[in-house]
Amino acid sequence: MANINTAGVDPTKMGVGRAIAVLTSGGDAQGMNAAVRATVRVGLYTGAKVFFVHEGYQGLVDGGDHIRPATWESVSMMLQLGGTVIGSARCKDFQTREGRLKAAFNLVKLGVTNLCVIGGDGSLTGANIFRTEWSDLLKDLISKGKITKEEAKTSSHLNIVGMVGSIDNDFCGTDMTIGTDSALHRIIEVVDSITTTAQSHQRAFILEVMGRHCGYLALVTALACGADWVFIPEMPPDDGWEDHLCRRLTETRKAGSRLNVIIVAEGAINKEGKPITCDQLKDLVTKRLGYDTRATTLGHVQRGGTPSAFDRVLGSRMGVEAVMALLEATPETPACVVSLSGNQAVRLPLMECVQVTKDVTVAMNEGRFDDAVKLRGRSFENNWNTYKLLAHVRPPETKSNINVAILNVGAPCAGMNAAVRTAVRIGIIQGHNMLAVHDGFEGLAEEKPITWNTVGDWTGKGGSELGTKRVLPGKYMEEISLNIAKYNIHALVIIGGFEAFSGALEMVQGREKYEELCIPMVIIPATVSNNVPGSDFSIGADTALNTITTVRDTAHTLSGCTVYKYHNDYQPIFVNNFINLKKVFRFFLIDLTIQLKVKEISLCSKSQFHATDLLVFFQNAYTLLFKHLGG
Repeated sequence: MANINTAGVDPTKMGVGRAIAVLTSGGDAQGMNAAVRATVRVGLYTGAKVFFVHEGYQGLVDGGDHIRPATWESVSMMLQLGGTVIGSARCKDFQTREGRLKAAFNLVKLGVTNLCVIGGDGSLTGANIFRTEWSDLLKDLISKGKITKEEAKTSSHLNIVGMVGSIDNDFCGTDMTIGTDSALHRIIEVVDSITTTAQSHQRAFILEVMGRHCGYLALVTALACGADWVFIPEMPPDDGWEDHLCRRLTETRKAGSRLNVIIVAEGAINKEGKPITCDQLKDLVTKRLGYDTRATTLGHVQRGGTPSAFDRVLGSRMGVEAVMALLEATPETPACVVSLSGNQAVRLPLMECVQVTKDVTVAMNEGRFDDAVKLRGRSFENNWNTYKLLAHVRPPETKSNINVAILNVGAPCAGMNAAVRTAVRIGIIQGHNMLAVHDGFEGLAEEKPITWNTVGDWTGKGGSELGTKRVLPGKYMEEISLNIAKYNIHALVIIGGFEAFSGALEMVQGREKYEELCIPMVIIPATVSNNVPGSDFSIGADTALNTITTVRDTAHTLSGCTVYKYHNDYQPIFVNNFINLKKVFRFFLIDLTIQLKVKEISLCSKSQFHATDLLVFFQNAYTLLFKHLGG
């Protein structure tokens, strides 16, 4: 990853005399605005001129007011916005040489020789074609007298960098594309809502999510919600899947579950390449099993809404890397795409990644589905293998006689229960006996068996179902060693934050005195603080960041709010820019307050809204409401 503080180079001078244009193309994705914002601000920081290209490639072709200078202030307040503020459009004109000639003319006249494109593989491929033709386009413009030779010399080559904005995560070469995480948040919110009503009525729900050519959203959704079955285009089900599906749903119900969840990618197919649809699955489950079944298609709700914290950070980091890639490029540098690898923003050859993406489609069309999964990348393949393991409902009859204890330590956080569920089920699949330790290290005296069905619905639950404490094992070391021997524990899985890390270290140090502690121990980092050594990202940190981000967005929206409402001879109602409960209630009372005179009830106080004030406020509000209604 590039370092903006390059040794020996003044970062504020790197872009002097250069001009960068940024555009978004194709389908919108949450987080695109973060990428645009980062591109603009880093470009300006380096001394470069930066231009917005509005309405994607269409704006590049049309020119004029569609290409406007960007300022530091022009990208304020856009980090938290979904979609793309500068607009996106499908452009047939740019697919023609004549259209690209117009686009080249518009860029040359503005002195732009660096183009940042945020979009899918089609948009990025178009950018590469534009770059490849650039020299010939300049010659045509000179021959037609539209530009001078001096202008052509100044703009002799075009640098291209791409960032992938796509909720489908269908671009090979990056672990995550901009917008994918936000789309997953939308989907999981819906799944969580659906499961409550499904449990109430013992229903089966079939949920279709986006993914015409890529099953990433469907696969990760199934993994995150513990779905009974998932259909994805990269790996169609085996022949006879209908019987297998019905058998699995039946076994799940017999095990005590009150609901079934099936996730379907919109591009799901069978081995013959025929579509598998929600309606088809609904008819199958209803007719064969008699279950009350509902089908839901999410559609564009997945594409909308505010970006998640992850997508804001991802877009920002990619935007920084994109500007550095443009400023460091030479005429011989191939077009690159900024990708996420592990936890790093990296540059990869654009067309190599595009080709691998196309190879996935070829592999699926030829029925080489195992190859398609591998070509999607290590992350996709690991998710698929993990889901297949966790989807089993028939634990092996052969036991290993190995006892594995699992416990949570430290403050609870979102995702702990999902980690416990996965560890328990993977252990059971291996034939091990899994023991639940309640209340952290203190609970090692009271291990209890934990079963496959016990953790069945733990995926979406917050906190810690096992209970957790911050107590370290130091003063209980003798008791812990005795209980490890008593319950014949062969291994420990410790899920938690820095306390878990410190506690495990204490137990390792205690091995010199207590040989019972000489067993394998595994730490799974789980803490909102993200402070466990050796891990870039801890369980719970992402959920905490999204909670903070949501609160910040609300506060940011309200903090600059000055609202004036008029009704006949009534005075304006003024809501000042301070954060307290009155701002929350303003949303509920706005229609009422339009009708009420300020002299009867005031919303203008700058004092803190305490509980007593709140009671008085509502008493006055209800009195005036009934008076207004004549009640």
